[in-house]
Amino acid sequence: MAPLLTVSLLTLWVAYATVRAFMQDLYWVPDYHYLTPFYSPCVSTGCAPESAEFGRFLPNWPIIPFAAVTLPFLLLFRLTCYYYRRAYYRSFWASPPACAVPDGHRNYSGETRFPLIFQNAHRYFFYAAVLISLINTWDAIVAFHGKGGGFGFGLGNIVLLVNVVMLWAYTLSCHSCRHIIGGRLKHFSKHPVRYRAWGFVSKLNGKHMQLAWITLGTLMLTDAYVMAVAAGWISDLRFFH
Repeated sequence: MAPLLTVSLLTLWVAYATVRAFMQDLYWVPDYHYLTPFYSPCVSTGCAPESAEFGRFLPNWPIIPFAAVTLPFLLLFRLTCYYYRRAYYRSFWASPPACAVPDGHRNYSGETRFPLIFQNAHRYFFYAAVLISLINTWDAIVAFHGKGGGFGFGLGNIVLLVNVVMLWAYTLSCHSCRHIIGGRLKHFSKHPVRYRAWGFVSKLNGKHMQLAWITLGTLMLTDAYVMAVAAGWISDLRFFH
């Protein structure tokens, strides 16, 4: 049941994300500067000028997502994540489907051959994920924009902020982040600041699996909310205009 549930949920999420990434519409709410994370940063010439905080330089072709600069790195960060490896190895590949259960394949070479040897590049995709999280943070900050200019605050801001906080928690809970901060230290007593940071990240690391799934949910929820407001299906609940 566990592998079946994992396959179903991951397939559903990938299908939704793929449709939205190539939809190239309903990604931007100009009145409040809401930009869905699936289109951030929006760097295509087809992007609304106000949504392109970092310029527009990619050609506006249907086969190229508006956020094509970052989406591949986010995908590779998730694909090479230690938890997601376990999840899709067990569910999609049955390698193995569970502990103490025979492997679904006759031969097993681990992650020593092509293409799985590229899983070792996870630490480098982590650096890219940090930069993208900074961009998402910037999007959440500039979204405090009232209709007609000035400061504004609405339900969409809460949705964007919750998503950013969860993305940071997931990114920082990464095993590579934990190793970078304190994994190679021989004497914690000589590095008290890094030790405290390592302890904090270690606590997050214990929740890495939960954060991996939570962030899939917050990404989908944030995108769906921005899409609904952009389409006019719902109105953003404003607390301060």
